[in-house]
Amino acid sequence: MNLNQIFTNQRTGNNPHTKASRTDFQRDFDRIIFSSAFRRLQNKTQVFPLPGSVFVHNRLTHSLEVSSVGRSLGSIIGEFIHDNFKNDLTEDSRNFYLHNLGNVIAAGCLCHDIGNPAFGHSGEDAIASYFDRNESALKSKFNEKEWADLVNFEGNANAIRVLAQQQQGKDAGGIQLTYTTLASIAKYPCEAVAKKKGTVHRKKFGFFQNEKDIFLEIAKGTNLISESEEPYIFKRHPFVWLVEAADDICYNIIDMEDAHRLGIVSTADCKNLFFELVKSETDDVERVERKLNSISNENEQISYLRAKVINALINKSVELYTNNFNAILEGNLDKGLLDIYKSENSILQDIESFSKEKIYNHKAVVEIENAGYNVMYELLDHFIPSILKSEDQVKSYDKKALKLIPKQFIYENGTDYQKVLGVIDFVSGMTDNYATDLYRKIKGIDIGMTM
Repeated sequence: MNLNQIFTNQRTGNNPHTKASRTDFQRDFDRIIFSSAFRRLQNKTQVFPLPGSVFVHNRLTHSLEVSSVGRSLGSIIGEFIHDNFKNDLTEDSRNFYLHNLGNVIAAGCLCHDIGNPAFGHSGEDAIASYFDRNESALKSKFNEKEWADLVNFEGNANAIRVLAQQQQGKDAGGIQLTYTTLASIAKYPCEAVAKKKGTVHRKKFGFFQNEKDIFLEIAKGTNLISESEEPYIFKRHPFVWLVEAADDICYNIIDMEDAHRLGIVSTADCKNLFFELVKSETDDVERVERKLNSISNENEQISYLRAKVINALINKSVELYTNNFNAILEGNLDKGLLDIYKSENSILQDIESFSKEKIYNHKAVVEIENAGYNVMYELLDHFIPSILKSEDQVKSYDKKALKLIPKQFIYENGTDYQKVLGVIDFVSGMTDNYATDLYRKIKGIDIGMTM
């Protein structure tokens, strides 16, 4: 890939370029911050049930922290590219890498989870399994690729839709981000029918059929390497690895800190795991130990070690990115940066294994996953049969059900696929609280007027 041709300030919506005091990529960051889809992340589960007596991370606070880490990664790598490839870069490119790559990665990190439904990954599972469990009644209404989108529903692909598609009555291009920022979150740049386990860029899929043309424009504008055109498969954009690393760094470490604050993980276990990782990546262990011993508050001890661990993992990610830079540019790297690190240092693998056993399988987490799955599944079951009925089949109860869906999600003149995507937009965009409240009302658990 040519370093001069993998970024662009072209936006979805094809609006003319306007001059502003901010760069195009700073404007991306600000547009995400002010979007309603981003605000809704404040009441979407990260791991632990919301709200609780102890403040834990939600999707919004997680995304803000990932963005902070991403800005650091982008700025450091931008300097690396500027300094080591200066003779190959145009003046615009030198300016971009030195001053704006950090903004792109920060914006990409900010919106990397924006397509995730309520209740964490169980919300994704509920949407996908709704179609899988109702295959006999629904599959004939869609073509093969459309059906693959639905039975493999994926938050990453939904993020491109949330950010770039035109809803009913709204402006073209969604929130009109640059192709560069959108390319930076495309971890799986392929169609759903091209999913392939064990292949890093095809583990899941990156765009729905409805947004295929938009994604092809993104791919063209950022010069993604094409692997196949039937089905469409691209290699990852070089910036994706940085967004992914920032996310991996945060969720591996922050979930542990949250679990400690909730009393799920002991101070000793958390401190030992964090300290072992810091010890393996620093030459000044004695200074870290002195600082740690000077802090008497257990939560602050963990916060201090968390900061040291994140710093160590940022430095390691930079090292791995630069060491594998040619493979990344050529689209040949076959592992995420943190996955490479796990194979080199077992301590991060120990943290992940410990988290799976003690955190992700904790009763409170499993309960919210089960509850969330049922809420999301039942909401879909309330709306989708009604939205798919022809005009002569629609009953009074169908009309009542559809009146609950805001107009921007109703595609009356669309295909069955587009109508269903509208319902998914509505349901997947809900916060945990809104989804639960609506579920209770339509099930008759709560009856009465609320505003």
